Amino acid sequence: MNNKALDGLTLAIAIIGAVNWGLIGFFSFDLVAFLFGSMSWLSRIVYALVGICGLYLISFFAYCGGRRREA
Repeated sequence: MNNKALDGLTLAIAIIGAVNWGLIGFFSFDLVAFLFGSMSWLSRIVYALVGICGLYLISFFAYCGGRRREA
Protein backbone atom coordinates (compact mmCIF):
# COMPACT_ATOMS: atom_id res chain seq x y z
CA MET A 1 0.00 0.00 0.00
CA ASN A 2 2.90 2.33 -0.69
CA ASN A 3 1.96 3.09 -4.29
CA LYS A 4 -0.38 6.10 -4.19
CA ALA A 5 -1.18 5.93 -7.92
CA LEU A 6 -2.22 2.27 -7.72
CA ASP A 7 -4.22 2.92 -4.55
CA GLY A 8 -6.04 5.83 -6.18
CA LEU A 9 -6.76 3.90 -9.36
CA THR A 10 -8.14 0.89 -7.52
CA LEU A 11 -10.25 3.12 -5.29
CA ALA A 12 -11.66 4.95 -8.33
CA ILE A 13 -12.54 1.67 -10.08
CA ALA A 14 -14.18 0.33 -6.91
CA ILE A 15 -16.23 3.54 -6.59
CA ILE A 16 -17.36 3.21 -10.21
CA GLY A 17 -18.41 -0.37 -9.44
CA ALA A 18 -20.29 0.79 -6.34
CA VAL A 19 -22.14 3.44 -8.34
CA ASN A 20 -23.08 0.78 -10.90
CA TRP A 21 -24.45 -1.45 -8.12
CA GLY A 22 -26.40 1.53 -6.76
CA LEU A 23 -27.94 2.12 -10.18
CA ILE A 24 -28.88 -1.54 -10.39
CA GLY A 25 -30.40 -1.51 -6.91
CA PHE A 26 -32.35 1.73 -7.18
CA PHE A 27 -33.30 1.85 -10.85
CA SER A 28 -32.66 -1.66 -12.28
CA PHE A 29 -30.23 -0.02 -14.69
CA ASP A 30 -26.87 -1.68 -15.36
CA LEU A 31 -24.58 1.02 -16.73
CA VAL A 32 -21.81 -1.40 -17.71
CA ALA A 33 -24.23 -3.56 -19.71
CA PHE A 34 -25.69 -0.42 -21.27
CA LEU A 35 -22.27 0.85 -22.38
CA PHE A 36 -20.57 -2.42 -23.38
CA GLY A 37 -23.36 -4.93 -23.96
CA SER A 38 -24.88 -7.54 -21.73
CA MET A 39 -22.07 -9.90 -20.66
CA SER A 40 -19.89 -9.09 -23.67
CA TRP A 41 -16.18 -9.75 -23.30
CA LEU A 42 -15.60 -6.06 -22.56
CA SER A 43 -18.25 -5.89 -19.84
CA ARG A 44 -16.84 -9.07 -18.29
CA ILE A 45 -13.42 -7.42 -18.16
CA VAL A 46 -14.93 -4.39 -16.41
CA TYR A 47 -16.70 -6.61 -13.87
CA ALA A 48 -13.49 -8.59 -13.28
CA LEU A 49 -11.45 -5.40 -12.76
CA VAL A 50 -13.96 -4.11 -10.23
CA GLY A 51 -13.78 -7.42 -8.38
CA ILE A 52 -9.98 -7.47 -8.36
CA CYS A 53 -9.89 -3.88 -7.11
CA GLY A 54 -12.32 -4.78 -4.35
CA LEU A 55 -10.08 -7.62 -3.25
CA TYR A 56 -7.06 -5.33 -3.30
CA LEU A 57 -8.89 -2.74 -1.19
CA ILE A 58 -9.42 -5.28 1.58
CA SER A 59 -5.89 -4.35 2.62
CA PHE A 60 -7.17 -0.84 3.46
CA PHE A 61 -8.67 -2.29 6.64
CA ALA A 62 -5.15 -2.33 8.09
CA TYR A 63 -5.21 1.48 7.97
CA CYS A 64 -8.67 2.02 9.51
CA GLY A 65 -8.70 3.83 12.81
CA GLY A 66 -5.32 5.47 12.29
CA ARG A 67 -3.30 2.33 12.91
CA ARG A 68 -0.25 1.94 10.69
CA ARG A 69 1.87 -1.11 10.07
CA GLU A 70 5.59 -0.74 10.55
CA ALA A 71 7.60 -1.77 7.52
